[in-house]
Amino acid sequence: MSNTNKTSLGYYAGMVLMLCSFTAFATDSHIGQAIKHAESAANAADAKSIAEHAELAKAHVKTANEHLDAGAKSLDEAIEHGKLGHTDLAKKAAEAAVVHLKAAQ
Repeated sequence: MSNTNKTSLGYYAGMVLMLCSFTAFATDSHIGQAIKHAESAANAADAKSIAEHAELAKAHVKTANEHLDAGAKSLDEAIEHGKLGHTDLAKKAAEAAVVHLKAAQ
């Protein structure tokens, strides 16, 4: 597979992820939800509630980490394309990074 095809594939995959990430803006942030559930676990009076809230918090942490990883990858692509003078691809990659970083908040 040529570099151009890999770049195009990465670009389109990023766009799909960006579109899928818009659901994150409809609710509180994943980090905010993780904190909320961790606090609920810390304040819960029984073991079952603690475990339930801790599991929910951990799920939000995992999702936030996935978005942070995707954001870092998009930033790497923006850097690479920027250094190669590919303005449009660099801009699209930076835009995808913003979406992922906001989704991780």
